[in-house]
Amino acid sequence: MQPINDILLASNKSKGKRPYFFDDPAVERVLNITMAVAMEHAVTRERLDTIERLLKAKGILSQAEIDAYEPDKTAAEERQRWQAEYIARILRIIQQELEALEHPENNREMEDIAEELGRT
Repeated sequence: MQPINDILLASNKSKGKRPYFFDDPAVERVLNITMAVAMEHAVTRERLDTIERLLKAKGILSQAEIDAYEPDKTAAEERQRWQAEYIARILRIIQQELEALEHPENNREMEDIAEELGRT
């Protein structure tokens, strides 16, 4: 039995229409994007708070030093790459819809995806 690649499965799409909770699919997309951003932000904020509290408690860095930090060229490039990947994750729903329209033969039934996940 081959191991399942969770990252590949995360972008699997089911056949048929996505269930919508609003009459306007555009509103639904905006809601999905907003929720993705909110979840990413909440996790990041929590981790950042932990790091800043630990640094301060250990006397390693002050809040003023953190606020004054300016990234060097390498750090700035790494941040830029991360931001591009982040935006791609947030806009994933739009990308998935475009791929489903362009390649309907690749769409999978929800039951098939659930069955594959259940085998792990």
